Amino acid sequence: MTGLTAEVVVDGREPRAPVLARNGRLLGYILAPVSRVGDHLDTQVWLADVDDVGVAYRATADTATESSPRWSADSGALFFLSDRTDRGTPQLHRFAVADATVTALTTWRAGIIDHLPLADPGLVALLAEDEPTEEDERRARNRDDAIVAGEREPRARLRLLDLHTGSVTTPDVFGDRHVVDLRQRPDGGPLAVLTQASADSDHGPRSGRLHLFDHVSGTVEDLGPVAADARSLAWWPAADGWHLGYLALTPPALHAGTAVFDLALRSRVLRNRTADLSMCPTELCQTDAAALVVFADGLNTTVARLGPTDLTILSTHPGRLSDLSTTGTGGTIAALTGSRYRPVDVHVGPLAGPLRKITDTRPQLGGLTLGTQEPLAYRATDGLALDGLLVLPVGRTAAEGPFPLITIVHGGPYDRYADRCQLFWFPSAQWLAAAGYAVFLPNPRGGQGHGHQFAASVAGRVGQEEWTDIQTGIDLLISQDIADPHRLGIAGWSHGGFMSAWAVGQTDRFRAALVGAGVVDWGMLAATGENGQFEAALGGSTGWSGVGPHRHDAVSPVSFASHIRTPVLILHGAEDTNVPLGQAVYLHRALRHFDVEHEFVIYPREGHSIRERNHQLDVLRRTRAWFDRWLRP
Repeated sequence: MTGLTAEVVVDGREPRAPVLARNGRLLGYILAPVSRVGDHLDTQVWLADVDDVGVAYRATADTATESSPRWSADSGALFFLSDRTDRGTPQLHRFAVADATVTALTTWRAGIIDHLPLADPGLVALLAEDEPTEEDERRARNRDDAIVAGEREPRARLRLLDLHTGSVTTPDVFGDRHVVDLRQRPDGGPLAVLTQASADSDHGPRSGRLHLFDHVSGTVEDLGPVAADARSLAWWPAADGWHLGYLALTPPALHAGTAVFDLALRSRVLRNRTADLSMCPTELCQTDAAALVVFADGLNTTVARLGPTDLTILSTHPGRLSDLSTTGTGGTIAALTGSRYRPVDVHVGPLAGPLRKITDTRPQLGGLTLGTQEPLAYRATDGLALDGLLVLPVGRTAAEGPFPLITIVHGGPYDRYADRCQLFWFPSAQWLAAAGYAVFLPNPRGGQGHGHQFAASVAGRVGQEEWTDIQTGIDLLISQDIADPHRLGIAGWSHGGFMSAWAVGQTDRFRAALVGAGVVDWGMLAATGENGQFEAALGGSTGWSGVGPHRHDAVSPVSFASHIRTPVLILHGAEDTNVPLGQAVYLHRALRHFDVEHEFVIYPREGHSIRERNHQLDVLRRTRAWFDRWLRP
């Protein structure tokens, strides 16, 4: 196969959530389709023999959404969530390795959100909302269901499932707080539990607290507040007793590099263990003896061991590595990773590497001819070191330029382009390279992979230095005769959509733009988006920051709508709560008012990401058609 079609992109399957058994012999993972057909995403639990590459089998036979695989402490059972009985309501199930039987373990009417098998073989900790009461059901039947903010809000609570009796109990702990994460001490001791004041994604992440819960005595100890957006708990022993670690945003800003926080339980001393690094931690992984840390490291990924006083680099992997899982000793790891020209698969190996691929979930991509992908390193106008990727048109070399160039800005902005295969349903480099475009993937300041200060520098200043960083990269490619200055396009999704909308209000150098789920007004986003206060940190103010003009007005693309002359393609999901549809409507009305050529497309039933197969196909085809219309001779 040498041709790339939209169907090839969206019809594949991809692995998710790999988990190694503690004994290292078996690996469980989820196999999920790239796109959804119908109302539910039908996923499957699979098992692979770690020592016998290529031997994998499906653990279940039902049509269901299956997720969250977790091994029992003795490696004899794989627990997972499935809605096989009632679609949309996941329940806990157990796959027994010995006889390959699957057993449903819960019938909790509200469904199970998450679970953690405990060291005690008879117990599983559950996260689940309260079951509906008779009054709740009556109100729903009678449509007497007015929603009052702050009242009857759903919250995940910690519950315990007794596997011997099947009973689910709810310890009277944490009050009315929403439980978001839990991790048991490796020796089978208490559970570390992260809670928030509510499940509201605007307020909750700023109200986190850490607790110790002894499931034997039923007692709880409050360890105090944690930094914003805390997650990824891990325990480890040290000479001064047990330590608890977690990832969170570096205080005090709500947009800053993520850090590893280390709490010594005996002394209650809290330390930021990654404050001065030029890498950004993305995951913590618990072993019996130490915590492993995954770092976004420029275009690549580094895995390190967190010691009592130091950080030991264990291995560096090209591109992106995620969803790290280990055996109990930490001697073997499993993770999702790929390469420049191969999509993500499950890889297994020793901590120091190398890792070997043990799944091949998208063999149909094996014969594709893709565009040559090259890392870029350059400096911003103020001397800051930057990186990114260049993908050349399929079958062409840099010497054959200049080519029409499309710049695709990543989202976040706390994200990055890693040196991995750039082929996705959204505007992606290899999809456009197959149509004859060179594609620039910049990593401007504000993103991941270069430490705290690099990430924090855009707070309240979006569209400023990060925009200059992007333009500097484009100018470099023009000077190298790779990019045709008269055939430039720009695209992006989410924060990348913001940057695309921002760009066309600042310059006329682009002949076409794509704004996917993009931010147009930061004040409006702070007021209506699900992560309002985080967006306010980026925009610099809110609408209630006194009488305007406000700081966010100066960095909102809609403020510059009268300057736009570039044709714009606007794509947005109708049910997007992250960047609500009103942002796209605002841009559409502004462009219509100023008589700017544009096309506005709304995808029904879709959120911030487009999931349905036909909609993903439309995004791919419409993207190419739009740029072909404006950038072809």
